[in-house]
Amino acid sequence: MTQGFWKNLKKPIMVLAPMANVTDCAFRRIIAKYGKPDVIWTEFVSCDGLMSRGRKNLMIDLKYSESERPIVAQIFGNKPENFFKTAQLLKEMGFDGIDINMGCPDRNVEKQGAGACMIKTPELAKEVILAAMAGAPDLPVSVKTRIGYNKNMLVEWLPTLLSTNLAAITVHARTRKEMSLVPARWEHIKEAIEIRNHLQTGNEKTLVLGNGDVKNLTEAYQRVQETGCDGVMIGRGIFGNPWLFNKDLIDQEIPVKEKLRVMVEHTKLFEELLGEHKGFDLMKKHYKAYVNGFDKAKELRIGLMEKSDDAAAVENIVNKFIAENL
Repeated sequence: MTQGFWKNLKKPIMVLAPMANVTDCAFRRIIAKYGKPDVIWTEFVSCDGLMSRGRKNLMIDLKYSESERPIVAQIFGNKPENFFKTAQLLKEMGFDGIDINMGCPDRNVEKQGAGACMIKTPELAKEVILAAMAGAPDLPVSVKTRIGYNKNMLVEWLPTLLSTNLAAITVHARTRKEMSLVPARWEHIKEAIEIRNHLQTGNEKTLVLGNGDVKNLTEAYQRVQETGCDGVMIGRGIFGNPWLFNKDLIDQEIPVKEKLRVMVEHTKLFEELLGEHKGFDLMKKHYKAYVNGFDKAKELRIGLMEKSDDAAAVENIVNKFIAENL
């Protein structure tokens, strides 16, 4: 088992979920500055795409800064040979770890036999894990998955993953079928810990992180107490809240002026790093979260959505709002 950086982390481990078109290099840099989690993931990237002529267009999703370490590249696919070659590439790029997505319910991902579809092909899942490990033997490999496809299959599925001696497994406490339509069932994270402890009795155990519906650090620590998991992955709670993982600010309200200042900083960074690669509308989805829960937030939000198409416009709108209202 190659544990790499994972073995040096203090438990409970609090980590940021990879989210497509959300946790891009600009947002991750802001998060690393204001509330850095113990581990940061990239958005997921296709192994097949990285091994095709389209590689150049995907490399922006693997852009990272030193401030984000330990930084883990998340990849998906279903061809072992491409996992091997992608792992070699990621090692050359200086990543601290590799994570394989075996939980995404997106139809386009599943059409490729990837994401949550891997739960239905356990032998192939093992092959791609081992291929990634062979491609980058010095890097720790982890998996993000779900409790099952149509039903809870942890008893069958988790031992398959554990047999490859992964450094870590993040378990989303729902099935693929359930998507996010029902509350996450954290009793199954406790079940995952029991299965892991039964199968691995030595000092070097695969870390098991829980995921699903956790909004903040206070709730995350409660889930660790309830289940005995090694840590928690938080996703949607990060929207509009780069301070989420800041242990000095637990349960504290961030002043509106500070929120708006960081929103502008985030926007400028998005334009600087991603302006040539991604549409400005991707940045706008963050405004709904940043601009929320204070007087005249709705008016400001509408202004940002309708009258801004670059960082300068956003800054002007925000400065005018602050001068008139704060």
